[in-house]
Amino acid sequence: MKISEVLLQEFNYEMTNTRRLLEVVPFDNPAWKPHEKATSLIELAAHVAELAAWPFYAVTASELDFHHYTKAPKPASLDELLSFFDRNVAESKTALGSVTGDALQEKWTLRAGDHVIFTLTKLDVIRVWATNHLIHHRGQLTVYLRMLNVRFPGMYGPTADDKM
Repeated sequence: MKISEVLLQEFNYEMTNTRRLLEVVPFDNPAWKPHEKATSLIELAAHVAELAAWPFYAVTASELDFHHYTKAPKPASLDELLSFFDRNVAESKTALGSVTGDALQEKWTLRAGDHVIFTLTKLDVIRVWATNHLIHHRGQLTVYLRMLNVRFPGMYGPTADDKM
């Protein structure tokens, strides 16, 4: 199996789980946050949806400059959030499906103007700064949902909401 097939298989699994979680995000109090220093519920959900595009950025470019990057839009509804997520997933699936092993070894840089944040292989960017980063924020989102008493699906097994 080619590395691109492995990446695509993992991406599909994680994005299916991520979409199931995003589907239960409530929009009745979008500015809610568990602490004054925390990100709001909807900003966090939008960031999770935004991170689904990062494999696309990693495959199709050699860098991303935050000085020229448009942050995730603040969705006004669940439909907007899911549409944004679905577009990002589709772009990343296409990119992952066409990438070669050699291309994955090329360097990719995240920067803010002249300040280089990191340079890694495209493979590492996809695994760490796209997939693992998304999973981290998805975990934060489950905490928010639990605090709001929202039932949510398990990602790797049942949650306290599921009957065993």
